[in-house]
Amino acid sequence: MAAMVVTMSNKAVVLLLLVALLPLGALGSRSGPSAHHGHAGHGPKHSPPPSPTPATPAPVAAPAAALVRSTCNSTTYYDLCVSALGADPSSATADVRGLSSIAVSAAATNASGGAATAAALANGTAAASNAQAAPATAADATVQALLRTCVAKYGQARDALSAARDSITAQDYDFANVHVSAAAEYPQVCKALFRRQRPGQYPAELAAREEALRQLCSIALDIIALLANSS
Repeated sequence: MAAMVVTMSNKAVVLLLLVALLPLGALGSRSGPSAHHGHAGHGPKHSPPPSPTPATPAPVAAPAAALVRSTCNSTTYYDLCVSALGADPSSATADVRGLSSIAVSAAATNASGGAATAAALANGTAAASNAQAAPATAADATVQALLRTCVAKYGQARDALSAARDSITAQDYDFANVHVSAAAEYPQVCKALFRRQRPGQYPAELAAREEALRQLCSIALDIIALLANSS
């Protein structure tokens, strides 16, 4: 019995010695998850670097934008000039002579619109006359006749501007000036006739067309003057 007690004591001593010799890390690894894994979710998080923003391409200026602006600076109606010339794609490659032709074309388009407006008003007046009594019809007949005259005058303005384009092509700037000046005058005959025969009845639509044509012709004349002075 005494021998058995001694043997058990010796085994206990050996076991204590083995425990004492084990490294602390080994004991920790047996007791549960390591500190590294236990705190993995609490470490600093690094978001991925933001994707580089693509560079915005610089706007490409129109090749002749500077020429349009400098040319329009020599005119009375700068904003209208830039708008009228810029509306034509050919202004991007035009020289000053080309810009003068574009200005004349813009005025011619307005004159065509004026003729169409006057014709529509005349047709509307005729339709209204057919539905009214005789006294009213006589008054409307006079207005209709005036409107027909306006159609003719705007048509003459358009034709004069077409002739001005031909003169610019031929580099005959004096005749171009004469034609454009005449084109600006034709619609004023229409207004003068209304004032004389039917005061206060000059249609607002034609008044707007007349003013726009006057300004466009002024722009064309200013650019033609630049050509004449540089030739």
